[in-house]
Amino acid sequence: MEAGIVFDLDPTIFRFGPFQLRYYGIIFVVMLYLGYFAWRSQILRGGYREEIAQNFLLWGVLGVVIGARLGHVLFYDPGYYLSNPLQILVLWRGGLASHGAAVALVAVLALYARHYRASVLDIFDRFAFSAAIGAAMVRLGNFFNSEIVGRPTDLPWGVRFMRYDGGAVARHPSQLYEFLMGVTILVILIIVDRKSGREQRPVGLLSGAFLALYFLARFLVEFVKEFQALSDSALTMGQYLSIVPFVIGMGLVGHALKRRVPANNVTP
Repeated sequence: MEAGIVFDLDPTIFRFGPFQLRYYGIIFVVMLYLGYFAWRSQILRGGYREEIAQNFLLWGVLGVVIGARLGHVLFYDPGYYLSNPLQILVLWRGGLASHGAAVALVAVLALYARHYRASVLDIFDRFAFSAAIGAAMVRLGNFFNSEIVGRPTDLPWGVRFMRYDGGAVARHPSQLYEFLMGVTILVILIIVDRKSGREQRPVGLLSGAFLALYFLARFLVEFVKEFQALSDSALTMGQYLSIVPFVIGMGLVGHALKRRVPANNVTP
């Protein structure tokens, strides 16, 4: 028997005709609930109206789904989808890119802030906790789906994904690495928020910290992920796509610490 922890969980909990209840679906619902709770708490704490928290849910979900799908299409397999454009709509067969979701969320948040005449950076900051929750929960769902697996490893915590390649080799549980990464970033953001005096925190600090930490971690974890979009390159497509948002995040942190405009100076 090959070494490694055997993982052979059926991603579907039960089926009833065409209906399926999957672990990923439950995790996604929990993610939406926790993400919305964090977002609403931040919005109300900043003195914004309740409707600003409520109305963003539809904007955010559509932005994430559409952005993640288009990100996969454009970044990872444009040739196939240009030849088969209708396959872009086949979401249930997989193919979502977190980098595309991030770009879409930034655009949607900026438009949303402008719509309500709010500070764009302050809105970004107030969504940072939700972004960290989403980053963690999505990867947990990927683990239960036995997808986006890691490269082969002989480490004692290597996992043999029976529903990926028949458990041929033990692999890095890269999904769990990214889940823990998201949880760690969330804890760091909470500490930064509290240490900086919450509503006294410099505008742009939380969003900048999230971008810098998340995309630095994404760059590093790509070294143990199986999927390689650029076979003739030392880096993966995910690593190349992580460089720009990391630099932007560091720039936002520097900008926030230099100007030190407190959050309660820009909120209602």
